[in-house]
Amino acid sequence: MTRLLHLDASPRPGRSGTHEHGSLSRRLTHHFVEQWKARRPEDTVTRRDLGAQPPSYLDEAWIAAAFTPLESRTLAMHQALAESDRLVDEVIGADVLILGIPLYNYSYPAPFKAWIDQIVRLGRTIDFDPSNLEHPVGPLLNDRPRQAVILSSRGGHGLGPGGAMAHMNHLEASVRTALELIGIEHFHEIAIEHQETGGDYLQGSIREALIQVETLVERLQTIEEPCPA
Repeated sequence: MTRLLHLDASPRPGRSGTHEHGSLSRRLTHHFVEQWKARRPEDTVTRRDLGAQPPSYLDEAWIAAAFTPLESRTLAMHQALAESDRLVDEVIGADVLILGIPLYNYSYPAPFKAWIDQIVRLGRTIDFDPSNLEHPVGPLLNDRPRQAVILSSRGGHGLGPGGAMAHMNHLEASVRTALELIGIEHFHEIAIEHQETGGDYLQGSIREALIQVETLVERLQTIEEPCPA
């Protein structure tokens, strides 16, 4: 059985094509999950809406707790890390991460950055060896293959690999950097463009992205073969 973790970072609550002014990135993530479950209904999905319920920003209490050895933490420290522990547990338990992230000012929205900060945890998702001067930080989630699917929406166009504006897109590369740090190595990227242009350009980009999602689901399901429960 494959376990999916479905995250949406858009503050728009609805989905494009279903709700007025709905989110394009949510349309892609829901389409991915619907296509996956249609073929593999036994697989589980954990959903977290970062746009509706943003994770907490890190504060001094969080930092003090995270860098205190587990055996020395007080009750208050464990409470300060409780939200992070829940988010980390979801990532550890997932085989496929479905990340719906709109492009805001050439990167991702603040709630997604808050999620990244909560899940990059010393002793839980990363290790630190000060004696290794070349590579002191090591991943702890490289115990098995995990797939990360980055489903994005962009107001402009030409922001994908090879595009005229690609050098200004800091979303996918930043996501890969953070998740590679904790041990996730397999990435897939699909984006809708032309939201600002609208019209046929936008509709064509939506159609193409939905087809790419369906093709990716089929391909990933040949990798994530069902196992006995």
